[in-house]
Amino acid sequence: MELVWTLLIGGAAGWLAGNFMKGGGFGILGNIIIGIIGGWLGGIVFGLLGLGTDGSIVGRLIVSFVGAVVLLFLIGLFKGKKG
Repeated sequence: MELVWTLLIGGAAGWLAGNFMKGGGFGILGNIIIGIIGGWLGGIVFGLLGLGTDGSIVGRLIVSFVGAVVLLFLIGLFKGKKG
């Protein structure tokens, strides 16, 4: 069941981050991947800042969203450099 929640939260966070960053996302599978990696990255960022969540769905979604936004920003930096 944890895998299902991870996919749902990751997909939602990736979709929200894609819309927030004006990128439109990377499709359903790409959004899920961005959201899952974003959740991991968000966990690291929040941990370094000494912030934590209560482990709720909303808390996990916020952490994943923040991480996905950071990830999309970094992808945009590298994607923008051509040649």
